[in-house]
Amino acid sequence: MDQQNKPSRDHLDQLSSLYGMTPKVEAAVIIALADGDARRVRALVSPLHPADQADLVERLNGPQRKLLFAMMGPVLDPETLTYFDDDLLEDALGIIGAEGVAKALPELDSDDAIDILEEFDEEERDSILAAMPAAERLIVEEGLSYPEDSAGRLMQREVVVAPSHWTVGQTIDFMRSEDNLPEDFYAIVVIDPARRVLGQVRLSRLLSAQRPVRMSEMMENTPHQIPVSMDQEEVAVLFRRYALVSASVVDDQNRLVGMITVDDVVEVIDEEAEEDLMGLAGVSDVSIRSTLIETLQARFSWLGVNLLTAIAASVVISFFEDAIQRIVALAVLMPIVASMGGNAGTQTVTVAVRALALRQLSRSTMAGFIWREFSVGVINGTIFAITAGVIAFAWFGDLSVALVMGFAMMANLIVAGVSGTAIPLTLSRLGVDPAVASSVFITTITDVIGFLTFLGLAALFLL
Repeated sequence: MDQQNKPSRDHLDQLSSLYGMTPKVEAAVIIALADGDARRVRALVSPLHPADQADLVERLNGPQRKLLFAMMGPVLDPETLTYFDDDLLEDALGIIGAEGVAKALPELDSDDAIDILEEFDEEERDSILAAMPAAERLIVEEGLSYPEDSAGRLMQREVVVAPSHWTVGQTIDFMRSEDNLPEDFYAIVVIDPARRVLGQVRLSRLLSAQRPVRMSEMMENTPHQIPVSMDQEEVAVLFRRYALVSASVVDDQNRLVGMITVDDVVEVIDEEAEEDLMGLAGVSDVSIRSTLIETLQARFSWLGVNLLTAIAASVVISFFEDAIQRIVALAVLMPIVASMGGNAGTQTVTVAVRALALRQLSRSTMAGFIWREFSVGVINGTIFAITAGVIAFAWFGDLSVALVMGFAMMANLIVAGVSGTAIPLTLSRLGVDPAVASSVFITTITDVIGFLTFLGLAALFLL
């Protein structure tokens, strides 16, 4: 649901010109809204894809949105809500009310309805659920009862199933006569009388088979059944690793409870990647439409931690105050050592955090990864130590300063490589999100080690 990680506006305009939401359509809708021409608004908006309708709503200001919802009424595709971000959903709730949202949700697959309801607070959610029809409300409430970010929250309850004794013809006839099939599905799940999963038949194979063939004769085993309590990140790893387009979700007794399709997993992958990216910058849960207070709250805590760690680095510098006063070159060269270490550490942290997110680090691969990053630190440290030493000698004409600079540079880049792997792994073991916390700690370590090494060697050999 969260759509902070969007293409640029120019890129969206280019896509819109190909797929329906052109700047001309946007301008025409705004003119029609200003003229109060509801028929013209419906004629312009109705043919648009729900994603384009959501994009149009986002581009409008508050009064224009109210007019659009009022003029479109039930003509607005309910699926449009699935493309709204948190702020737009709140706006929609304020404009069409809980009853309006409740009327739209039964038109969606259960996973989309749950995804929308998750974005509201508890009071708003309860008011929407109270306005929903009883049957749909029970399905959604059951989905909401599963842990957040679990397969149970991610799955859709609508699944096309068939007994193993059915033939291809019976299955096709059933699908033709059934009115409540999911909007998107890619396989028929074969079950026994207790609703335990026996296998699945892909649609492509079903449609190419002869009508008398039984489902049990052509079904495939489904080793990738997903427990209902599995974390959505683990689900995404399974889909990526085995190139799945759909997978059955089962309970503890292996009974079918739902289905996860690739479109839901793509959204999870996008959310997790965005989470990691924003976490590394210490700005999680903030969008361009966040209020001033929300933005301040999201950034303040980690800036406070960063201030404390920066003070720790400054304390190290204060220990060598006399050395810095006597040799001006130390003050000039000192930031270079810390900066190089910080950048090298951030590079390693980024790779490590991504590897953890993709479940690529195991006991068998961890040692090799640490050794590789250590080796990279040694090689880069050697190269840049020589380079920095030559620059220092050319700058100040002092061989001793150049040697101190070179050794400090090498030490800090090696420490950066090792700590850049150790910090995320340690935080992950402690249950702390490494994407959020690693950057602060790696900056502190490389600053402290860089200053300590550089100024300590200078104090020993230059004074």
